[in-house]
Amino acid sequence: MAIDTLPPLREVIERHGLAAKKSLGQNFLFDLNLTAKIARSAGHLEGVTVVEVGPGPGGLTRALLAGGAKRVIGIERDERCLPALAEIADHYPGRLEIIAADALTIDWCSLGIEGPCRIIANLPYNIGTLLLTRWIGGESWPPPFDAFVLMFQREVAERIVATPEDPHDYGRLSVLCGWRTDARILFDVPPQAFTPPPKITSSVIKLLPRATPLPCRAAILAKVTQHAFGQRRKMLRQSLKGLGVDPIELCTKVGLDPTARAETVPVEGFVALANAIAV
Repeated sequence: MAIDTLPPLREVIERHGLAAKKSLGQNFLFDLNLTAKIARSAGHLEGVTVVEVGPGPGGLTRALLAGGAKRVIGIERDERCLPALAEIADHYPGRLEIIAADALTIDWCSLGIEGPCRIIANLPYNIGTLLLTRWIGGESWPPPFDAFVLMFQREVAERIVATPEDPHDYGRLSVLCGWRTDARILFDVPPQAFTPPPKITSSVIKLLPRATPLPCRAAILAKVTQHAFGQRRKMLRQSLKGLGVDPIELCTKVGLDPTARAETVPVEGFVALANAIAV
C-alpha cells in the first residue's frame, strides 16, 4: 500500500545512484509498509517534531511525514542523498528540514526545537550506540525528547533492555539506559528487509525518558560502569581499583558484596557506587 504519491524507493535510489556505503553503516529499507510501522510505533505524531538521523533516500522520512509529523529534521552526512531528500521536502512543503552534517558533531541545542519532539531513526550501525549514550548521558535531564524510537542490531537491543536476570547481555549500556529510561524491544526486522541485507537481525526499540531517575552524576556513573564491566569476569574488589578509591571500602559503604561481579549488580547499586564516589 502506497503511503504517498512519490515514486517507489527503488526507483529513487536507481535514479540518484544511491548504492549503500558500508563505510557509513548504511542499509536501506525499501518496504514503505515497514517504515510506516516504525513511524506508528512512536505514537501519534500530530504536532510533534521528529529528529531523524541518517534518513538516506528517505523511506522512514516519508512515513513520518505521511504519519502526520508537524516537522521532520533530518541529519544526513551523505551528500549523495540530499537531492532525493529535497524531492520529499518539495512534496511536503515547509515540513522537512535537511541538515547536511555528521550527527556525532552536530550541536543539538542549535536545532531550534519547540514543542514535543522525538528521535525516530534507523541509526547507522557504526554510530548507533555512541549516539544513544550521548543522548542519555548528559548532565541535564530530562532531555528535550519525549521518546526515542531507534533501530539497532538485535544483540545491541538486547543489551539495552537487559537486567541482572540476563547476565549474558547485561552490561554498561544496560545500566546507563535503565537508569534514565524505560526501554523495550518492539519488534524485529529481518535482514532481507534491507538493501544490502546485513548479516544480522535488527530490532526496533522504544526508550521513554524517566521524569525522575535516581539522582546521580552521569559522568561518574559512566566511569564506574566502564571500570566494572571493563573486567566483567572479575569481582568488584578488583575491577573497581582504577577508580582511585578502596573498592572494598566503597562496596561495603553502599551495601554491596565486594566479591560480586558487575553482571549481578542492579542499576540502583551502580548509582549508589557513583554517589558514594561523588561525596
